[in-house]
Amino acid sequence: MEIYKTSGVCSSEIHFEVTEGKIEKVEFVRGCPGNTMGVAALIQGMEIEEAISKLKGIDCRGRGTSCPDQLAQALEAYLQK
Repeated sequence: MEIYKTSGVCSSEIHFEVTEGKIEKVEFVRGCPGNTMGVAALIQGMEIEEAISKLKGIDCRGRGTSCPDQLAQALEAYLQK
């Protein structure tokens, strides 16, 4: 399981698993439970690149980021390993 420390959002961490380029599981620590659970369910089984393209740049209340955007950043960091 990968762990990503978030910045600028209510969620403090994102835990995720990737298998053969597909997102298997995502869990947000803290944050808006309904929204984060919804995002996690929607991207399960999705290719990493597709998830990044859908989530990157989403803004939450003028913060310049959001929990979905932070997940995109986590996935990008994973790909750079």
